[in-house]
Amino acid sequence: MAYLDSMDARTGFLARDSVSDKGKELTGAYNAGDPFPHVMIDDFLPPELAEAMLARFGADSDAELNRGFDRAQERYKTSYHPDAMEDFSRQVFYAFNSRPFIKVLENITGIKGLIPDPYYSGAGYHEIRPGGHLSVHADFNHHKLLNLERRINVLIYLNKDWREEYGGQLELWDSGMTRQAHSILPSFNRCVIFNTTSESMHGNPQMVACPDGRTRKSIALYYYTATWDGSKRSHTTQFKVRANSEDARDWAVRLLELRNDLLPPLLVRGLVRIGHILKRTRP
Repeated sequence: MAYLDSMDARTGFLARDSVSDKGKELTGAYNAGDPFPHVMIDDFLPPELAEAMLARFGADSDAELNRGFDRAQERYKTSYHPDAMEDFSRQVFYAFNSRPFIKVLENITGIKGLIPDPYYSGAGYHEIRPGGHLSVHADFNHHKLLNLERRINVLIYLNKDWREEYGGQLELWDSGMTRQAHSILPSFNRCVIFNTTSESMHGNPQMVACPDGRTRKSIALYYYTATWDGSKRSHTTQFKVRANSEDARDWAVRLLELRNDLLPPLLVRGLVRIGHILKRTRP
């Protein structure tokens, strides 16, 4: 039986009266998670819904809204924006942003007042092709447009018969990058929910090595709270290097952060404007 057994397999919607206590049985395990609060739930969605999401993965997607990544820290990765998808997938993503689904997440995590992101910044269908990976990192912590604090990641995997040798496992690391606490196979209809802070280090740094014609597929959802204030330091994705590995340091982001920390804000804004002008005038 699916964990969200009351979810409509045709729409993804949950009835409000079906979720008042759903997830509370997992709160203790979630908050006791090592190395940071998290939980793994198999058979998360109704199987018909998970099958339909896989069948429509990236279908009819508008390339202008999608993002491709190909650098040392995130290789051969594509993010498909929900608003660029066909109607069925758009509807299900809207259901993931609905109050009943958020109620389940609040029950599991114990975090009240979770807010969905109507802009789906960084969220959607994620795909990594063979040879690709995503290095261990802490996610961006501030939704600047909405001035919200990022709190929860929800990852739902869509990979049938995925084997250990195919790589792409989700790894959870301690904040000091001294210990890998978990390596989670991205199996079909498996969901992983975890707190996102500047210390919650995670990624899938092992190269994807699935057979030709296959890719590593997932659904990524992010949730926020209205708890951002001026005492907190906003940062973009923070990639970290595993000990005794060939992971590449993200010097580009580090140099930008040093620039912002050391230079007066007026000068930083001027440099950014000049950069934008140069990009527009470049042949």
